[in-house]
Amino acid sequence: MRLVQFKTADGARGVGLVSDDGDHLHPLKDTASVLDLASAAIARGKPMAELVRERAGAERIDYVGLLAEGRVLAPVDHPEPARFLVTGTGLTHTGSAAARDKMHVLTHGEDADESDSLKIFRMGLEGGKPAAGEIGIQPEWFFKGVGTCVVPPGAPLPMPAFAKAGAEEAEIVGLYLNGPDGRPYRIGYALGNEYSDHVTEAANYLYLAHSKLRSCSIGPELLIGELPEEVRGTSTIRRDGAVIWEQEFLSGEAHMSHSIGNLEHYHFRYPMHRRPGDLHAYFFGAAVMSYASGVQTAPGDEYEIQAPVFGKPLRNRMQLVPDEGLVAVTPL
Repeated sequence: MRLVQFKTADGARGVGLVSDDGDHLHPLKDTASVLDLASAAIARGKPMAELVRERAGAERIDYVGLLAEGRVLAPVDHPEPARFLVTGTGLTHTGSAAARDKMHVLTHGEDADESDSLKIFRMGLEGGKPAAGEIGIQPEWFFKGVGTCVVPPGAPLPMPAFAKAGAEEAEIVGLYLNGPDGRPYRIGYALGNEYSDHVTEAANYLYLAHSKLRSCSIGPELLIGELPEEVRGTSTIRRDGAVIWEQEFLSGEAHMSHSIGNLEHYHFRYPMHRRPGDLHAYFFGAAVMSYASGVQTAPGDEYEIQAPVFGKPLRNRMQLVPDEGLVAVTPL
């Protein structure tokens, strides 16, 4: 079961259930947002899928047309964007560990000691999937931003003038809502482009935090229910309509060094991440990335991330934004 948030021609909001053919939506009655739907499910103590079945009718609207007109929204959002926390983890897939280590070798040479990236990846392999009821090894974690950094499917991904680069990271994103008692609930999963600046990161691994403070995109569809053990997809970059890089990626727990439950525990163990009513988007890590293949992206490049289990692909173009120059603080 997959859902889409969208805007109608008159600017109203809606949520639709993706039809069997994948090209249409069945609008949900009395549902303006996935946040409202998830809140109702928590209040009634029922699975979201049950509420969707209650609210979906036979009416169909053109999903393909909504995408073409730029009226599809991110799968979840919050009326107060500062209450939508966007975070993630890396080094959960073999490809990401290899790419990070390659950056380390380029900077420090072939004879350098084993990088911290490989060390933490090995730690995940050894202890990232604990037995039921147990706590495993701690993963890497980073802060990406708040709701204002999430751009809708089809919208431009801004590249700041101060950035050294901008490159895609095709990932699965867990989406969560904290209930009134602070208990976290998983709404579902979506495709994500955890767009980052790998050149800045490569200069010094302590710049990782800076390299992640960029926009990202999520969607277009929200997958409700359990994530398959294996997710197969493709990450593609087009320039002037021609493919300049394409690679298959494998994700899902079968291809991860941490279980999703272990990642969730280490995120939500902090009380500040369990504030009632807050939304969370948590990127689970990338398996492949063009930067590791030596690709230098440029403004105007289109990123496409697709996996059949998530329906329609996620597409965004990179757009250079004007230089703001020195940002000065005014004393009071």
